[in-house]
Amino acid sequence: MAEMRQETDYTMHHIQKVTAFFLSMRNFAKWLDENGQDVTYYELDHKQNQQDLTKNLSHLIKEKKIKKFEYQLPDEYRLNEQLKNFCKTLSIETSVYDSEHFLTSRTELNDFFKGKKQFTMEYFYRNMRKKYDIMMTTPKDPEGGKWNFDQSNRKKWKGSPEIPAYKSCKKDVTTLTELLQRCHVKTIGSVDAKNFSWPTNREDCLLVLTYFCEHLLIHFGDYQDAMHPGEYYLFHSRLSFAMNSKMLHPMEVIKTVIAYWRAHQDTIDISQVEGFVRQILGWREYMRGMYWMKMPEYKSLNTLDNHNKLPDFYWTADTKMNCMHHAIKQSLEDAYAHHIQRLMITGNYALLTMTHPDAVDEWYLGVYIDAIEWVEITNTRGMSQFADGGMVATKPYVSSGSYINKMSGYCKGCHYKVAKKLEKDACPFNALYWNFLDEKQQYFKNNQRMSMMLNLLHKMDADKLSALKERAYDIIQHPENY
Repeated sequence: MAEMRQETDYTMHHIQKVTAFFLSMRNFAKWLDENGQDVTYYELDHKQNQQDLTKNLSHLIKEKKIKKFEYQLPDEYRLNEQLKNFCKTLSIETSVYDSEHFLTSRTELNDFFKGKKQFTMEYFYRNMRKKYDIMMTTPKDPEGGKWNFDQSNRKKWKGSPEIPAYKSCKKDVTTLTELLQRCHVKTIGSVDAKNFSWPTNREDCLLVLTYFCEHLLIHFGDYQDAMHPGEYYLFHSRLSFAMNSKMLHPMEVIKTVIAYWRAHQDTIDISQVEGFVRQILGWREYMRGMYWMKMPEYKSLNTLDNHNKLPDFYWTADTKMNCMHHAIKQSLEDAYAHHIQRLMITGNYALLTMTHPDAVDEWYLGVYIDAIEWVEITNTRGMSQFADGGMVATKPYVSSGSYINKMSGYCKGCHYKVAKKLEKDACPFNALYWNFLDEKQQYFKNNQRMSMMLNLLHKMDADKLSALKERAYDIIQHPENY
C-alpha cells in the first residue's frame, strides 16, 4: 500500500479527504499486520516511495523477485488504464479480478439497457430489488405496495423533530496534517487537527451505521431533501465515505438498516427505509454503471455548450447569497454537503450561470470527502450540470429561489429577497433561472418535462424578460458583487 503524490495531486483535494484516506489505509495496514499478513507500506515521505503507482510496482516486483502480478479492478478509469498498460510492459504472468465492493459488474447496466432508447434509473432500481430480494413480498411485488416513496421524502425541516447530534469519531490527525504540509501537498479547505470526526476504521464505520439506525433512520426519508443553515447533517447517515473507501459493503449497510426497521416497524415507516435503500441499491449502482458504460467520452461532454468560469467564492464562501454561503462554507469546513445542497444550491447556481462543466467537476471532485470519479462525475456532469444531454437525468435540475425557499431555511435572513425578481435586493436565482431557460431553450424544445416552463417563458412580457436577462448578465459577469 502506498500514499502517493500521484493520488494527492491529480486534482486538488480537501485536506480532510486526503487525511481520511491515508488514515484509513494506515488503520487497514495495521489490521492486516496484526492478522498475520505481510504488508509493504509506503508512507508519503518513505525514501523508496517514487510517488507513482507503476514505478512503485516495478521496484517491488524487481526487489521481491515477484513471479506473478495480480490486481483488483480499480474504480477509476485513469487507474484502470494505468494498470492495464502496465501489465503490457511486464514479462511475468498477470491476472486481474473483479471488485467485490459493488452489487453489479461494470457492464451490468449496459446489458440491462441494451436496445432501449432511454436510460431510466427507476427500472434499474426495481430490477435490483428483484435480483437481491430486497423488500419484496413476492418475486414481483414490492413491500408496501409501491416501489418508490419519493413523494413522502420532500418535507421541509422547521425546527422539529429534534435532530440528534451526529456520531463523531474524533481522531488526532496532527501527524498526518503536518506530513501533508511538510511535503507541500496543496489542499482545499481546513481541518481541526485534534477534532477530525470521520470514521477511518471498520469499528468506527459500524458504530456510525448503528447510530444511524438507532437515531436517524426514523426521520431520514422525511427530511432527506431538506436544508437548514444551522444543521449540516440533519438525518443523513454520513456513511458514503465508509462505503466508497470500502470499509463497509453496500449490501451490509442495506441489510443492517432493513433488519433494524423490521424490528421497529411500529415506529419507523417504510418510506424512511425505502428512501435510504434506493440511494444505495439504485442510485449508487446506477451511477457506477453509467460511468463504465460512457467513459472516457463522458468526461468531456458539454452538451449545453457552457463555458463560463466558476466564481471565486466557491473557494471562499464569500457571497451575500445565504444558501450559497452556507452550502459552500460547510463544504470547505467539513468536506461534506448532502445531495440536495450539491444539486439544488451549488450545482443549480453553476448551471444557471452556465459554468464550464470541467470547472464544476474539478470543484466537486476535490472538495467532498466521498468524491471519487466513478460516482462524482456522473452526478456532477450528468445529474447536476446536464452536460451529458440527458443520459442520467431526464431534465436539467434548475430552479429559481422559490424551490430553495420551499425546501430550506436559507432565505430567511438573506441579504436578498426570494419574492423579488428585478430589484437590487432580488434573489439572484430568479433572474438567472429565466435567463437560462431563454438562452438554452433550443436544447429543451423536445423535452416534455420542460414544456410547461418553456410555455411560461414564451408568454412572458418581452420587456420583463429583457430586464431579467440584463440582471442575470450582470450576476454572471460580476459574481464578486453578489
